Amino acid sequence: MPENVLLAISGVLITATLCQWLAWRLKLPGIVFLLIAGILAGPVFGILAPEKIMGSFFFPFVSLSVALILFEGSLTLRFEEIRGLEKVVQRMVSIGMVVTWLITALSAHYAIKLSWEISLLFGAIAVVSGPTVIIPMLRTIRPTSSISNILRWEGIVIDPIGAGLAVLVYEFVISGSGQEAFGHTIFSFGKMLFVGGSIGVSCGYLFGLIIRNNWLPIFLQTLGTLTLVIVSFIASNALQPESGLVTVTIMGIWLANMKHVEIQEILDFKENISMLLISILFIMLSARLDIQELIGLGWGVVLLFAAIQFLARPLNIMISSLGSQLTWPERHMLAWVAPRGIVAAAISALFSVQLEKAGVADAHLLVPLTFFIIIATVVLQSMTARPIAQWLKVAEPEPTGFLIIGANSVARAIASALKENSIKVLLADTGWDNISKAKIDGLPTYFGNPISEHANRHIDLIGIGRVLSITPYENIHAAAILHFNLELGDENVFTLQPKPQTNGLEVRRLSMQKQGRILFGKEITYSYIDSVLSQNGEIRSTTLSEKFDFETFLAKHGPQEVVPLFSIGPDAKVFVFSDSRPIIPKPEWTIVYLLAQRDTMEETENEHITKGKSVREISRENV
Repeated sequence: MPENVLLAISGVLITATLCQWLAWRLKLPGIVFLLIAGILAGPVFGILAPEKIMGSFFFPFVSLSVALILFEGSLTLRFEEIRGLEKVVQRMVSIGMVVTWLITALSAHYAIKLSWEISLLFGAIAVVSGPTVIIPMLRTIRPTSSISNILRWEGIVIDPIGAGLAVLVYEFVISGSGQEAFGHTIFSFGKMLFVGGSIGVSCGYLFGLIIRNNWLPIFLQTLGTLTLVIVSFIASNALQPESGLVTVTIMGIWLANMKHVEIQEILDFKENISMLLISILFIMLSARLDIQELIGLGWGVVLLFAAIQFLARPLNIMISSLGSQLTWPERHMLAWVAPRGIVAAAISALFSVQLEKAGVADAHLLVPLTFFIIIATVVLQSMTARPIAQWLKVAEPEPTGFLIIGANSVARAIASALKENSIKVLLADTGWDNISKAKIDGLPTYFGNPISEHANRHIDLIGIGRVLSITPYENIHAAAILHFNLELGDENVFTLQPKPQTNGLEVRRLSMQKQGRILFGKEITYSYIDSVLSQNGEIRSTTLSEKFDFETFLAKHGPQEVVPLFSIGPDAKVFVFSDSRPIIPKPEWTIVYLLAQRDTMEETENEHITKGKSVREISRENV
């Protein structure tokens, strides 16, 4: 391979990584920076020409990349998450999609003066949304779970359906007009659904059986999955052109919802592949843009965007949500958010080349039109969605709960004490034994790495605004600090020291990053709390009063026996005792504390014990 080609590929990879890092730092969808980088590298400076680099392999690479992205997205779709709202999603990707298509096509024809053939094709391309832009946006908006789940499902399911609609129109345009062309188109569309659905269900079911019965070792499952996706996509397209996207989407949904099939390892690997492919595709596709064609679209393109944003999308949601349990503010929010993504960009590039070769008028405008809509929807909605969600009161409420990294005995004891005081907690751990014990204790859990891409997609952080890293492993603390400091702020990330700091060794080991706020003070460590709990120590909670204030509380137990952990105000606001946050609890506040030995004094009426049994059970026994 020529040296300049290798340099170009290296440059794309470095640029893609920098763009994703910048998006992470600024909390914006990565597509914004990827598009800017591609436009600068391609049409502006002329240093990147994708088709010259990859030759005839470029468009097959685009098709295959889209298939892998859709498969990875479909692996996250679980029917249980959308229960009660299935009809809304079904209408959005059927009747609502048709409404969006027709309004977009009419607007393109009259505002841009496109031919009817290209208008209808552009309308079909513009109906697709996509998980590559929806999911990063949802992290910023932080809407209610109903809105989040609907948008995530729509973003993944609409891609293959919208692609199928685009293929349907494309076949009609290529076949010419008239009844014969219409019949050929319908027949081709039916074959596409049949072939894609049959292969998708068959491959999903058979591979699910292989995983369930451990016929393939874990270290080969990701390789087997990648091979199966590529082979099934190619085989499906060979039997019926453009049916491969349907195949991989149905296969992913089938695997995600098949009982007793663990896909965590597969999903972690596929997420990394998807991010790499998405980043490369956006840069390369935007590098093919013709700026003069984009400028030449004129003011009509603004009218087209307005019709899509303010007419097509609201009407889609209005029809799709009829008779549903969604509130009006939730419907308004759904009507605002519908950014376009990588599938629209890829399909427009693929069809534009084929139609230009066939001599179809206005085919060269497909790519600039599509990219304008992508840029306009992503930029506008990224900037405004969070304030609109707050104004509509469908954004996540002020979070007071805790994500606890670790589900060991110390973490479970602390989580139980918080839960008994009506504080939301979620324990995350990569050890199934710890997760199982937490489940037995009735604690909400997430099994997996809490800083993974899978966790970003699946952990329900509604009501959770702080992180407690409670593990005996320093590397986990460091990773949690780096991951959550930017998203939640360093004042909301706490770590429990594994062991006492001696001679500054631990400080020097963490000199390259912040240590976060030290839970419960510098003298309190994980090993200390674990030792206390193993020797019949207890985590208790007691409510202060005018007579029984904080000083009296400390004097009653003595400094060698009690360690204050949390203080909970009457408004349920939780204050964490730490090395840098002095707290003076007031009357009517509840103190959650660790008691190093059993107190022989008579328990006060408002004191509770949370060790092994629930507060209510022990309270009843004490009565």
